[in-house]
Amino acid sequence: MTSVIATISLKGGVGKTTVTAGVAEFMAGEFGRRVLVVDLDSQINLTTMFLGDERWVKLNAAGHTLATVFADAVDQTSEFSLPDTLQRDVSTVSGVAGLDLIPSSLDLIEVTEELSAMRVRRDDTLAGVSALRDALELVVDQYDYVLIDCPPNMGPVTLNGLAMADGYIIPTIPDVLSTYGIPQVQTYIGRFGEEIGRRIVELGVVITKFKANSSVHKETVTRLRRDSTIQNVLPGYLGEANSIAAAAEFGSHASLRAKYGSRGQFDQFRELTRTIMVEADDKLPLRQLGT
Repeated sequence: MTSVIATISLKGGVGKTTVTAGVAEFMAGEFGRRVLVVDLDSQINLTTMFLGDERWVKLNAAGHTLATVFADAVDQTSEFSLPDTLQRDVSTVSGVAGLDLIPSSLDLIEVTEELSAMRVRRDDTLAGVSALRDALELVVDQYDYVLIDCPPNMGPVTLNGLAMADGYIIPTIPDVLSTYGIPQVQTYIGRFGEEIGRRIVELGVVITKFKANSSVHKETVTRLRRDSTIQNVLPGYLGEANSIAAAAEFGSHASLRAKYGSRGQFDQFRELTRTIMVEADDKLPLRQLGT
């Protein structure tokens, strides 16, 4: 069974991409799972984190990114090549295998506008939302987990990620501004699930950049845990640490501890990953690509 999980937040700078990449690497490296990461964000941070700039430039020039998937949807063409676009074993950590990537592109900025125009032209809010699912259908079932890094908005590209997802997580810094948009995310995803005829399960809120000595952070976590609208605040809070921030830079690492930090950060990421896997196994339905 494959679990497809979207990572989404309307607030930038909360560590959304780092969470996606870290959880993927821990799933593969610590728990031996086959993982596919899908970078839907036009900022391409997840892509360059795993591939580096030089490799990405070559792929982008050849059209081997997700931008081609959505260009095909707009232009009614068939230019996307899954075998050429799927990048195998992309982890930069020595000994970590089984982690693959579908890369993003800066061209998604323009394509997103064209997708929005297509929806208006057709007077159909669901026009094109199955493009991603259809493009990856042949390989998804080869993985235990598919993690989708969504843009920080609710545009048509994000909707493609949600249309493919079984569940989602919401990374947030535990402060007032960062947590402000969580109810909007929940409400929008709930409504979108109704539109496409199935429930997209909230797996929980992921606490990032946590400062144990901050009264604001501790009070905010307490408030979130007591909030009846929030399904779950996942254990394994990720503390604010230079090592975690530096993990977003492309480069080789001898181990997951070396990449994400050996002063408690490794254990935090491992616990968070284990929790997400347990939540997914408990809450997500048996997946059928055609629904």
